[in-house]
Amino acid sequence: MQSQLATTPRKLPVFVFPQSITFFLDDQSTHKQVLTLYNPYDFPIRFKVLCTAPNKYKVVDPEGTIKARCCVDIVIRHTSPLLNNCNVIDKFKIQMQEHPTKQAIGKRYVEAKLLPGTADTAGRSTPDPEMFQQLPVNENRQQQSYPLIDQNKAIDKGKSKIFFKSSKLQYDLIRGDIQDKLTKTFISSDLKNANYIVTDKGGTNYVALIAGIICIVGLLLPTEGEQNNRVPDYLHLSINFKLIFSFVLGMVTIIILRL
Repeated sequence: MQSQLATTPRKLPVFVFPQSITFFLDDQSTHKQVLTLYNPYDFPIRFKVLCTAPNKYKVVDPEGTIKARCCVDIVIRHTSPLLNNCNVIDKFKIQMQEHPTKQAIGKRYVEAKLLPGTADTAGRSTPDPEMFQQLPVNENRQQQSYPLIDQNKAIDKGKSKIFFKSSKLQYDLIRGDIQDKLTKTFISSDLKNANYIVTDKGGTNYVALIAGIICIVGLLLPTEGEQNNRVPDYLHLSINFKLIFSFVLGMVTIIILRL
């Protein structure tokens, strides 16, 4: 059992940089590339470089030993930079072996490609996130502008609707304490008038002025139960009506001040 474990080869990850090699036909400085092999382990390992097209490349020291926690640089030169060899993907196989048994413990493949032109003309394989370029402009299309007056009117309408909703909420609170059916009908009719008063903001608001005068007259009339011989009994108003007049007068006052 122990002998079987001893003969079982172990597999270790292989660290290589870069992961791919790119040569450019018109740039002779790229015809020679450096491939770095790393050994992060605590023991030395042997390496061997193989290629699918050995007649197109020349590798300096294709075999050797990497000491523990060290790295080596391998120079790969493209010996056949021709147009017919462009856009052809070749592969290098980096094989790692135990030292000194030469038993394979890992491998890594590195792609190599020859591209036409230079690095500037070929462009970037991946766009730089920090490099900004101008977008195409359509000269036939004219930019449209919108006046700010229409937007201000829309904002004023929104404010009027909000104010009307808050007024309606206050009406609902008062209607919760009033049980008189006739009084509820009067409130609903005034609510429609209030909607007209709030939304119509053009010129002099005669409706608000008339409503305010009516509310003032109603508040000056005597209350039911008071002894007043100068005013007939049918003009003696109840407390519920005076509450309505006071609320409407306050709302009309706010509307007039906002004009």
